[in-house]
Amino acid sequence: MRHLNAALPFLGPAALLVAVGLIGSQTSFSLQVDFAQALVYAAIVIALYVFVGNSGVISFGHISFVAVGAFLTGVLTVPKESKEFVLPGLFPVLQNHTISNWQALALGAAVGGLYALLVGIPLMRLSGLAAGIATFAVLGITHNVFSNWERIGPGVQTLSLVPATTSMAKATIGALVVALVAYAYQRTRSGRLLRSSREDPLAAQASGMHIYSHRLLAFTLSGALAGFAGALLVHLYGSLTVGQVYLELTFLTLAMLVIGGASSLLGATVGALFVSMLDSLLNRAENGTGALGAVDLPHGSRLVILGALMTLVLLLRPSGITGGHELSVTRFRLARPSRLLTRFRT
Repeated sequence: MRHLNAALPFLGPAALLVAVGLIGSQTSFSLQVDFAQALVYAAIVIALYVFVGNSGVISFGHISFVAVGAFLTGVLTVPKESKEFVLPGLFPVLQNHTISNWQALALGAAVGGLYALLVGIPLMRLSGLAAGIATFAVLGITHNVFSNWERIGPGVQTLSLVPATTSMAKATIGALVVALVAYAYQRTRSGRLLRSSREDPLAAQASGMHIYSHRLLAFTLSGALAGFAGALLVHLYGSLTVGQVYLELTFLTLAMLVIGGASSLLGATVGALFVSMLDSLLNRAENGTGALGAVDLPHGSRLVILGALMTLVLLLRPSGITGGHELSVTRFRLARPSRLLTRFRT
């Protein structure tokens, strides 16, 4: 029973991810894209949870690591013959090399983690509003570099001809890998210490805990998982623009984390899957495809609705849909027979 209780925080989210993958595989092709996107978004939100959920420090810059993983792996998986025409200005190392999709996933995790480590060394000394503003600055810098430096990507043009290799099965496996790493980290000594600092930073410092090093470790691991998810994302779409990995995705993933419950792996998973599917429905309604019956929404309505939903959750249930709790055996136990008899006798 003890081992089951310890495994449930992973088994619950894993069951949800597998269920979405199985259901999505039985739908039409257009709906399969929505289900696969929900799984990739879940990977991004879980990556965000590894840092934000465990440290309690808000980060607006994690989509930077998604962008780095997406664009680098996207460029390197475009066939060499095609890059000579669509990306003529690349550095020779990017122009003359092509890698497989599995190599791209590993590379996305590596560059995402390295980038997070480099920016985290100075930034992880900050907390509160200062940390949020600093990470937002990282997002802005990354966006402008990718928009204007055509030696590493397409600039403001669309990165196209990327092999669309993220199938439903690969999206499911990728999301499960990210969830497993997040679960394993939160059970480590560093993860537990970081969560204790989230609850009471002053007490953690007074006990001799080096908060900076634990935050940096979580930030680096979170960046690696975000880069991995970015590789999944670009190979799901087959193309990408810098605008797709900027403010809108930042807002959307933060909304998913807040609505689900930022302090638990279950909350990150539930929020990502729920909001992602709702976002897909609203997007179809905006495009006039009749996803919501006869309802056709004006352009931009989905962001307004999602913002209102996040506000409502913060007002009525600040800890999110799941209350920030993980699954545990004790939550499923029925009252003991002796207690029931006592109630009837009284």
